[in-house]
Amino acid sequence: MLLRLAYLGVTNAFVLLRLLPMSDRDKDTEILALRHQITVLERQLGDARPRFSPGDRAFLAALLHRLPAATLRRLRLLLRPETVLRWHRDLLARRHAARSRPKRPGRPRTIHSIRLLVLRLARENPAWGYRRIHGELLVLGIKAAASTVWQILQDAGIDPAPERTSTTWSTFLRSQADALLACDFFETTTLRGTRLYVLPVIEHASRRARVLGATAHPTASGVTQAARNLAMDLEDAGSTARFLIRDRDGKFPTLFDSVLADAGLRVVLSGVRLPRMNAIMERWIRSCRRELLDRTLIRNQQHLLHALREYEHFYNTHRPHQGIANARPLQPLPQPTADQATVTRLDIRRRQRLGGILNEYHYAS
Repeated sequence: MLLRLAYLGVTNAFVLLRLLPMSDRDKDTEILALRHQITVLERQLGDARPRFSPGDRAFLAALLHRLPAATLRRLRLLLRPETVLRWHRDLLARRHAARSRPKRPGRPRTIHSIRLLVLRLARENPAWGYRRIHGELLVLGIKAAASTVWQILQDAGIDPAPERTSTTWSTFLRSQADALLACDFFETTTLRGTRLYVLPVIEHASRRARVLGATAHPTASGVTQAARNLAMDLEDAGSTARFLIRDRDGKFPTLFDSVLADAGLRVVLSGVRLPRMNAIMERWIRSCRRELLDRTLIRNQQHLLHALREYEHFYNTHRPHQGIANARPLQPLPQPTADQATVTRLDIRRRQRLGGILNEYHYAS
């Protein structure tokens, strides 16, 4: 259209130069001839309407829009005066829209240092999805939307982890979280094939996890002593929990329930083949396996206890949890960094646990 409009402007400029030396009589003669030719064209077209290209419309609108409507009606044109005026209004509207269009549509581009940090977290932690990375940014005080992290990973060709949907049992447990604890046995093996049983406990409200012990032979006396230790720990922490969910595993003796009952905790047995009834505990076990045990070669019981203590400290003090708005069980999230200079020049250091199996990120001191 712009090329066509430029062509029309140049050709008609030469026509105007040709008209300058002509006398008024010659011009009147040419006008009468042109009007008669228009009459002939209209007679030949009949009911058909002439078609104007966008360049023709723009040129006619720019040439005739200054004439009053009464004057336009006296001219011999192939179109109505209202059409010329409408073309001029459309031309001005498109021009205004082009000038008002932002030079860079959409949200402002994410700061380059934040993009690099997101990609670094994804590279150093292959098992992290975009929500886990988003939680780590919040721990560092960097305010960024989860969708921004998702888009950064997508642009880099990294497939974000799918977002998990809640279940009926999970929704129920979340609503009763303040009064609930959960525990369960799970097993792992050492390098020599020795089977070890681990007993963790988790608070539904705060997501604080406690590893009560790990042994190759869970005895009634050992499990009962773990219950006593849990009761004393909860009393020292001022816990308001009133119920503990466990499965029907035979490793739990009757004294286990009695000790907890004396401490004010009522034991609730999960239903048969209903793992979602103890979903939060099962989710912690899965996290422990994926982030620690599946990536560690356990030598013996002492090595397992050491690794579990390190993971317990990491889980409770640094790792963000989606179930509690990416907070940490023992530490709240810091306020987002408002200083633009700090965000522009991020100096993030990595602190490794267990030889780099677990990574914590902090600002350089």
